[in-house]
Amino acid sequence: MRHFLTTEDWTRPELQALLDAADDLRRQPVNDQLRGKTIALMFLNPSLRTRSSFEIGAFQLGAHAVVLEPGKAAWGIEFERGVVMDGDAEEHIAEVAGVLSRYCDAIALRAFPLFKDWSHDRQDPVIRALAEYASVPVINMETIVHPCQELALMRTIQDHLGAPDGRKFVLTWTWHPRPLNTAVANSALLIATKFGMDVTLLVPDDAYLLDEHFMDAAHYQAESSGGRFNITHNIEKAYTDADFVYAKSWGALPFYGRPEEEAQLRAPYRHFMVDGAKMALTRNARFSHCLPLRRNVKASDEVMDADYCVAIDEAENRLHVQKALMTALLNNQEQGEGTD
Repeated sequence: MRHFLTTEDWTRPELQALLDAADDLRRQPVNDQLRGKTIALMFLNPSLRTRSSFEIGAFQLGAHAVVLEPGKAAWGIEFERGVVMDGDAEEHIAEVAGVLSRYCDAIALRAFPLFKDWSHDRQDPVIRALAEYASVPVINMETIVHPCQELALMRTIQDHLGAPDGRKFVLTWTWHPRPLNTAVANSALLIATKFGMDVTLLVPDDAYLLDEHFMDAAHYQAESSGGRFNITHNIEKAYTDADFVYAKSWGALPFYGRPEEEAQLRAPYRHFMVDGAKMALTRNARFSHCLPLRRNVKASDEVMDADYCVAIDEAENRLHVQKALMTALLNNQEQGEGTD
């Protein structure tokens, strides 16, 4: 049995096989490869693209998706081991995972960090508790990483640029009214460096550097793949000759759980918004974002409406890559292949 918790657990050839399968599924979207299969989709946080793409993808493969919202239309869940459960949660993940493993062929979970204690949240305890107790494959629909978004991003890069090796990829921080999860930024670094790109991380201040685990992984993967990983505060340097610009907002980890203080640090940096003048510095780069995106805050109308904006392509690719992922995991499960 194999889980899909983070792309760090998967090799580049394994991920490329998923991307190639996604391309095939795009051309032949409806089939019965997963007829009679079921997948539980557990959402602890809101979703538009993730829920839609997983539900529709399962349907197109002949499978059935059951959507669960713990704490709303399902019992609240406790994820910590050894807790006296006298609070709001009605059942423990041990029983939840056990029951759903009997009902379903896979379980997917979306669970954002709590924005209280990064030393705890950085361990990704919620989805790892599910994976510990589940006896079927577990898929990460976003926690402190977003590996499904990574697949969609790399599928989009390959669709528009071809081979990613050596192409300049800029991950730029952008301002937002509140500090957001670092998951997509972490994931963008992971996938771009794994696939041999020349990666530049553009941040306004060192406080916006990502967790050391992901920074170290990016350096290691860039070296291993023949790519490069650079960090800069210089907007012009970052954008110049870029082939692909990826924007995301995230909070400063030194101020994690203290949004009022972080807001003071963030206030002077609204000019990091992606606009036409910045994109003009690139080598006819494509621009994308995971969505949702606040127009004229993260990126201007000019950028979002330009031919080089491929954010909708990336959103579509969520459907194709997740179908490839479900097919690979559930077929391996049936055949008894792989371990985790």
